[in-house]
Amino acid sequence: MLGFLWGCYRKCPHMSTKSFSIHWNLKSQFPNTCFLPFARRCSLNAFPLSFFHCPRIHSPKPYLPQPPLVQSNPYNQTPHDVTQARESISEYLQELGLSLEDSISISSNSPKYVQMLVDGVKELEEWNAWNDSNGEGDSLGFKEMIIYMAKEKGDNGKVAFLESVGLPLSSAMSVARYLSSESLPSIIRKVKYMKENIFSAGDDKGGLSGKNARRMMMHLSISSDEDVQQTLSFFEKIEARRGGLEILGLVDATFRFLLESFPRLLLLPVESHLEPMVEFLENIGVPRRSMGNVFLLFPPILFYKIQGIKSKFLTFEKVGAAYKDIGKMLLKYPWILSTSIQENYEQILLFFEEEKIPKTSVDRAIRSWPHLLGCSTSKLKLMVDQFGELGIRNKKFGRVIAKSPQLLLKKPQEFLQVVLFFEELGLAQETVGKLVSRCPEVFAANIDTTLKKKVELLAEFGISNDHLPRVIKKYPEVLVSDVNKTLLPRINYLMEMGLSRREIALMIRRFPPLLGYSIKEVLKPKLNFLLNTIGKPVKDVVGYPRYFSYSLEKKIKPRFWVLKGKNIECSLEVMLGKNDEEFAAEFMGVGRMLVSPSATFQ
Repeated sequence: MLGFLWGCYRKCPHMSTKSFSIHWNLKSQFPNTCFLPFARRCSLNAFPLSFFHCPRIHSPKPYLPQPPLVQSNPYNQTPHDVTQARESISEYLQELGLSLEDSISISSNSPKYVQMLVDGVKELEEWNAWNDSNGEGDSLGFKEMIIYMAKEKGDNGKVAFLESVGLPLSSAMSVARYLSSESLPSIIRKVKYMKENIFSAGDDKGGLSGKNARRMMMHLSISSDEDVQQTLSFFEKIEARRGGLEILGLVDATFRFLLESFPRLLLLPVESHLEPMVEFLENIGVPRRSMGNVFLLFPPILFYKIQGIKSKFLTFEKVGAAYKDIGKMLLKYPWILSTSIQENYEQILLFFEEEKIPKTSVDRAIRSWPHLLGCSTSKLKLMVDQFGELGIRNKKFGRVIAKSPQLLLKKPQEFLQVVLFFEELGLAQETVGKLVSRCPEVFAANIDTTLKKKVELLAEFGISNDHLPRVIKKYPEVLVSDVNKTLLPRINYLMEMGLSRREIALMIRRFPPLLGYSIKEVLKPKLNFLLNTIGKPVKDVVGYPRYFSYSLEKKIKPRFWVLKGKNIECSLEVMLGKNDEEFAAEFMGVGRMLVSPSATFQ
């Protein structure tokens, strides 16, 4: 067999440029295979040795002269070669209808493509030199050979352009084959439109798109359709890169993955499809700056017809969602348009109906947290049962999920950990159930990063373990208040006004909602009136911190001026602690209050 190959080889004194291009294309598919030329009478110019079923000889190996192999490293390239190659590619792209600016940009940003062509020309030169031939390639200069090689590739410049927008060379070649029916100018126009009008720099601050993508995957517990499966594969590609899904909203970093996963995007017409789609989404409340995030979270939307999207929207009229509401839902959870989510939606409505949960509460929960639609009814059932053990059912449960629908997506063990946390603080199970009804956000909070830190802060200000259950029971919102933006500034303000830490702790124990009042709107104006108008010391609020709960205009001022008009001095509790009838009977000489102090003051 080896003798036969050598005989065929000797009958081929040289290779033509056309024969070499076939040889070169084969070698690009089999980079580690040695190819030998066949005689011209053979139907093919070259075959890999692996095509022949002959035993491999390991030792000794007979010496056979062979043409140089394609190396993994580029041939000896000089900066002059690269510059000339780029100029040639730019000329070739202009022949295809591109502007000078676009052609220069593409040739300058496709280094692997340039290297491939230069390597091909160098290999041809070495091949002809080794064969001592005068093939047709010898009559062309270096720049002409670059253009010849580019034309022989048959992609009409698409590979160079796709590499210039971020695709690796191998992916660019694959996508270019998919786009064989499209012209290069058309593809460039589509990419520019998408980058400038759809995937332009938006409002993805803090990696919101990536966080939402992770949340969407985490809470998906139903069988997914083909569109969702493709989207998940797209997410996996990005997750495998440095930075993970957090870079999803950075279009320059993710656009290449979008084209690799959905090359059909570049087949969509601009005027008859992309532009009407953008206009339609704007009309239903999706801002242009956020549109790219919607498409990155669910790229198949771009392939949907507008009429098809409208028909899918009809499904959500059952939750009382208007077009603007659906636009907001789409921003949060673009998968609402997928077939699997739409089918599961019907199952969820039926489930809550069987659980006797008011539909108005269910509708509100879905509108505010559409991620629920990716959750299976069996998983929802587990959480409904957990709430039931705390006595929260039917209407009570409806009020809870209307305020904090994300609780339904928690794992039962996570929910039980929060319940156990409160029980360890000294709260009875019945009280814990009341906490859920009043402030369900507390049960959506993280124990270590939120709840424990708030408890530690209260302890630092003198709220002992004995008083902690009462503080939490009276004002559970303190556990989900921002420490640096609300709690500490309010405490510090009271200290600046002359109150000690011990006095503030005493006020909190007596009236826990104190920490919920705004400095600008409540604390400051009421303290100013107390000190400058009523003329009482700041220490008076220590004995009666409920003073801050009353309206300044409707109760504090009217009653003060009534007492002042009668020259009556009394404590804050006496002035404000009585209801209108009691106040009128004692200070206005009226058995039953016919006119409120506020009206009298007016």
